[in-house]
Amino acid sequence: MLGHVEDIASAAELAQRLAGTGYLADEGLATIGFIALAMHRPLLLEGEPGTGKTALAEALAESLDLPLIRLQCYEGIEASQALYDWDFPRQILHLRTIEATRAAQEGVDVEEVEKSLFDERFLLARPVLRALRESPAVLLVDEIDRADDEFEAFLLEVLSTYQVSIPELGTITATRPPVVVLTSNRTREVHDALKRRCLYHWIDHPGMAREVEIVRRRLPQVSQRLAGQVVAAVQRMRANADLLKPPGVAETLDWTEALLALGRDSLDLETAAATLGAVLKYREDADRVRASLDTVLAG
Repeated sequence: MLGHVEDIASAAELAQRLAGTGYLADEGLATIGFIALAMHRPLLLEGEPGTGKTALAEALAESLDLPLIRLQCYEGIEASQALYDWDFPRQILHLRTIEATRAAQEGVDVEEVEKSLFDERFLLARPVLRALRESPAVLLVDEIDRADDEFEAFLLEVLSTYQVSIPELGTITATRPPVVVLTSNRTREVHDALKRRCLYHWIDHPGMAREVEIVRRRLPQVSQRLAGQVVAAVQRMRANADLLKPPGVAETLDWTEALLALGRDSLDLETAAATLGAVLKYREDADRVRASLDTVLAG
């Protein structure tokens, strides 16, 4: 498994491997992805929700035959939730066992007992620590923009050295850097220091032809006609600046799959109105599109 990353000889080969998983990367994304692998640098992906940022990390793991370790960021996340924690209930049980078995003995070695409480078996490895210990692996740090400055600073330190210090056990260093992908929906700006540590790429929604190809690659049973109709309608929805959440590629696939489930081979006005819930996830957006649905379908 150690050689899989080095086996990628070019951006074109990476694109081909990703395509084998159903992920179609354009030339720019394949190039920056290849450079990140070659330089052992984290890759920071920004873009609107639904543009395939998380899916790229999943496709990388599959194409490289590496485990995917995911850290989902959220407001208030702390370093311990990304790094490690101690299994407190098991530690208490262990302590009580020691007390019970040594009750009849004199002179319990307190230092020895404390040391046993922080044994490897009681360590709960969180995603970042797991990635360092299990590398080669793909570490996905999803939605880093949801975390705060303190967490970013912690992550920057880890990504600069690929090692962490656990006071009770010592320093743990990755034998080789994991493949790291960070994603951001840009709800806030990621700090420059973290950006400088990473290679960067902005992912746009795909163009018409590429999105049709994605649909047909992921749903091979769909006809060219239906795929073209759905993608054209979704692209017109995205062009509507009034939508709260423009649909991403995931919604395009959901809508197409919903139509297939209904046995449709074309997108008509009645069916589109009945299935908008597969592509639009806000009532206000559905109402706006429904009011001009004939235009959305006609172009």
